[in-house]
Amino acid sequence: MSSSKIFTVSEINASIRGILESQFPFISVAGEISNLRQPFSGHMYFTLKDENAQIKAVLFKMQQRYLGDKPADGQHVVCRGRISVYEPRGDYQLIVDAIDFQGTGALQLEFEKLKKKLADEGLFDEANKKPIPFFPEHITLVTSPRGAAVHDFIRVARTRCPQVNIAVYPVAVQGNHAATEIAKAITTINSSLTTNLIVVCRGGGSLEDLWAFNEEIIAKAITDSKIPVVSAIGHEIDFTIADFAADLRAPTPSAAAEMCLPDSGTLKTQVSQMGRRMKRKMISFLDSYSAGISLHMHKLGTFKQPLDHMLLKLDHVSTRIEGAIQTSLARKQNSLDRAALRLNSNNPLSRLQLHRLQLRDLHRRLLLAGRTTIENSRDSLARSAALLDAVSPLSTLARGYSIVRKATKRGKVITDYRDVEKNSTVEVTLHRGFLQCKIEKTGEGRFQDILTSEDSEEKKSVEE
Repeated sequence: MSSSKIFTVSEINASIRGILESQFPFISVAGEISNLRQPFSGHMYFTLKDENAQIKAVLFKMQQRYLGDKPADGQHVVCRGRISVYEPRGDYQLIVDAIDFQGTGALQLEFEKLKKKLADEGLFDEANKKPIPFFPEHITLVTSPRGAAVHDFIRVARTRCPQVNIAVYPVAVQGNHAATEIAKAITTINSSLTTNLIVVCRGGGSLEDLWAFNEEIIAKAITDSKIPVVSAIGHEIDFTIADFAADLRAPTPSAAAEMCLPDSGTLKTQVSQMGRRMKRKMISFLDSYSAGISLHMHKLGTFKQPLDHMLLKLDHVSTRIEGAIQTSLARKQNSLDRAALRLNSNNPLSRLQLHRLQLRDLHRRLLLAGRTTIENSRDSLARSAALLDAVSPLSTLARGYSIVRKATKRGKVITDYRDVEKNSTVEVTLHRGFLQCKIEKTGEGRFQDILTSEDSEEKKSVEE
């Protein structure tokens, strides 16, 4: 990269963010929580520190439902997540996915010890893994019915494949008796053999929260199961003994639903394509036989009448086969159409579009009402300003009038010649500036007489 290139602030922050996110995609950071705050958005912002340094961290609201405990200032934790940069401020921070409130020292050592023991016994061998059915008709979830994991799995499953049957075998997923309950549930389900697939799942948490899935009893129950077992425990970065023993490991419960169930829309497209290929192949097959029969008819000659009879019979059979294929395809198409109609009728996007249209209409009406109110207020203000200007004393002064006050501190306005005395001083306010005058003469006279006198003088001047 040329050293002469000039970066914008946005470009350099974006480059730094790309470097940090690629170098530190998933890390674990130990420290003490301080300056914890949770604004109205529900996200948690805090500082993770040790004796010599600190780093900003954020735990988004959606990830908090997997926490076993609520974070608090002063707690010593291990945060797992990724490093990123908040570009508008140029701050780098830890985006937290999970929090371990107890640390991972002793438990991690125990985990690695058990993992090696079971691996040496062959419980994790790929050769022993059972295949996952392509289209399971019945799935049993071994999980807590009150957790977020079961809702995430069912939500994705209903979207991808509404016709699948899902049962929930309720067990404890955390605590001293959780491992025994889960192992017993797998054994009980195998005794009935009414399901095609077992999914053991729960949401994320600390290593201690997930420890029930690191028990040897669960690993052996999974490997002894005749029914395929899928493990969907915690987040993508969480690994348990059950994950290694299972026939398939999914990073999250939602991902397990996507991995275990085909998409009905994709299947519909594939069925249509297969139907068209089958029809083309049958037509090609029949055309080939028809051409062969024509050739043999030409060669046999005298056997034309029997061959004609066989050809008519072949046409009749081919028509029946084509009709049966079309009927079968139409039946499957109708079934898929009904499933798609049910799926679309429950699609939240349609309701969202309706609310968007209503919101857009309300926004337009609000803008129109606002403009009308502003225009009415502007017209009222203009009328008030015109009225105020008409009665303003400044307008009267601009027409040649003046205000006479006594030249005292209070400045009383003079309206009668008897209010002043000869040789006294008065102050005259004009449209522009003022005059300080000395009274030389006073007398009685009306304003109308002065106007009449001025009119006479003007008239005389005009006649001359």
